[in-house]
Order: sequence, then C-alpha cells, then structure tokens
Amino acid sequence: MPELPEVEVVRAGLESAVSGATVTGVEVFDARSLRRHDSALGDFETLLTGAGISGAVRRGKFLWFPLAGGSIRDSAPRALVAHLGMSGQVLLRTPGEAAEKLMRIRLTLQHPVHGELALHFVDQRIFGSMAVDSLQPTTDGRPAGYAGPGMAPGVPEHAAGTSALPGAGLVPSQVAHIGRDPLDPWFSAPEFYRALGRSRSGIKRVLLDQKVVSGIGNIYADEALYEARVHFDQPAESLSAATARRLLTAVRAILLRALAEGGTSFDAQYVNVNGQSGYFSHSLNAYGQHGRPCPRCGTELVRAKFMNRSSHYCPRCQRLR
Repeated sequence: MPELPEVEVVRAGLESAVSGATVTGVEVFDARSLRRHDSALGDFETLLTGAGISGAVRRGKFLWFPLAGGSIRDSAPRALVAHLGMSGQVLLRTPGEAAEKLMRIRLTLQHPVHGELALHFVDQRIFGSMAVDSLQPTTDGRPAGYAGPGMAPGVPEHAAGTSALPGAGLVPSQVAHIGRDPLDPWFSAPEFYRALGRSRSGIKRVLLDQKVVSGIGNIYADEALYEARVHFDQPAESLSAATARRLLTAVRAILLRALAEGGTSFDAQYVNVNGQSGYFSHSLNAYGQHGRPCPRCGTELVRAKFMNRSSHYCPRCQRLR
C-alpha cells in the first residue's frame, strides 16, 4: 500500500496543476471507486463540474482538494478526497491522451496558466476511492494537513508558518479521525510520547495505528525501528524518553529520505503523477532484506510474522528488552 512518501510525491506533483483550476468535465467509468462518496451530499459528477480547486492537501495517506463555486456555491465547504488504497494512481495527462486500461475516473480541468489538463484515477484492485466530502474545523484550529510551500515538512512543531491555503483549518470528515503525520508542522511530539507511554502494545502496532500517527505503513515502520535499534514487539510503554525521541527522529528521517528518492516502488503500481517509479527500494536496510547481513553488525536479518504481514529486523541490533 502506498504510504506517506508515495502519497506526498503525488500531492506535490498535482499541486501546481490543480491549484486555481476549474473542473470542466467528470467521467466515472467504475462506480466502485465512489464507494466512499456520500450520495446524500449530491451527485458526484454534478458537485464537481464547474467547481474550482484551491489547492492540494495531505494528511497521512489521504489527499484532498478544497472546492469552491460550481453547484456547491451555497452549501457548506467541501473537498474532493482521494485515497489510493492498495494500488491507486492519480496521473496527470493531456486531454485526449489514451485512457489507461484500469482507469476508473477521469477529470478534465481548465487551468488559467497550464490550459486544459486531465486527471486519470487508475486503480487495479479498486480499494482506492474518490469522493466529495464535507469539511469541518480541525479540533485545534490549525491547518489540517501538509499543503506545500507555505509549510516546511519535518520541522519541529510550531516552527513553520501556517499555510495560506483557503480553508486551511478545515478537514474532510473522512480524514478527521486520523492523527497528524510526523512531517506535519503541527504534529505534536509530546502528544506522541504520551501515547507511547499509555500503550502496552508492541511499538510497531502503535506506529501503524493511524489514530495515533498517520502515514506510516509496514515498510517505513520496519525501517525506522531498524534505524532506532528498537524491536518491533517492544512494549511502547517500556521505551525510555531517549529511545522514544530517537525513534521519532528516525521516523522523520526515513520519511524525508524516501521523499527525496520519490518513494518506494516495487512494481508499476507505485508511481508519481507522470507514471514514474520511486527508487527508495534500493535504500532499504531492513524491509524485505531477510537472509542478508545487517548493514551495521553483519548478523543475518530475519522476518517474523506480524499482524497478517511480516516484520523485518536484526536480532542482534534490535533485541527485545
């Protein structure tokens, strides 16, 4: 499943193309990709057609595009929400370009600078979705997610300026339940440490709990735990303050490195808006490396069953204490 870096690569690639654009056409080829759209708000195509897009925002693995005008002129603020699921892609195309075999939704946009553009939502397994959703105020009154140049990712909380994006303090109802991600300037490290101290669960389970911290999946959890020298099943409450700080530092460093390399691509499903793969898979130290020597100590890395998936770790560097 695409994790935070892969989704951020898509958000960044779309930002300049969609910001200030107007939706001029909507085509839905597979209604299953609208499973998260609440029809009580109105027809998906009708709500989008004629609406303006003011930007591209991300929290964890969710993307959304605040809307204005069109048929929603007199209603509550809303946004187009996209989730990539297991295999979703949002591709930037020129109008008239051949449709991908697995394209589920196509949006046609008119941009004041770039002219006419097309967005293709492609999804092999159809676990991803698009929906028009209502926006609601964030509980802390701060920007709801990462929204580009006005916000520096990965800096200590409150050190970055707030985004100038209209509706920055509003979050889609589908996204409101998940926690902020570690690259969000408004992510609270103290709250994260308190959550660890309250949990008897293994630390990897906590990292994967999107209500505690969003955007981290199996790949980057394994990589961060390896870098911080923490066993995946170490009870979260047992981590010392120094270890908890080291782990959060590792999480942020891993995510930023993955972003710099375009995310992790193991096959053609994980691509940016131009269809190009990321290459962080070549920099992985733990995930998928079982049977190989640990880059630090030379001990053979192992794979263990974990929550219907696997954990990859070094039995010497990451001892259960």
